[in-house]
Amino acid sequence: MNNSQSEQDSLQTRKTRIMLTGIGLGAVVGFLSSYLYARAADEHAASESGAPEPVSTGQLLAILLAVLGLVRQIAALGKPDKKRRK
Repeated sequence: MNNSQSEQDSLQTRKTRIMLTGIGLGAVVGFLSSYLYARAADEHAASESGAPEPVSTGQLLAILLAVLGLVRQIAALGKPDKKRRK
């Protein structure tokens, strides 16, 4: 019983560490993406002497699909090799 409790605590600690790492990486990637987008929009606005062009719905949809594909690939990392190769 004590060994089982220890295994559950270890599993919970591992899950917590994985989630905190994901939160940190997501925040860094999100910040870097928004910074680069804002910088590129400012450079374009300065060179064109006007407001930056709005992002189209098609561009947003393409980004959404790319993000969903990335999330799916990350989720597949946790599966055993036999299930991942289907």
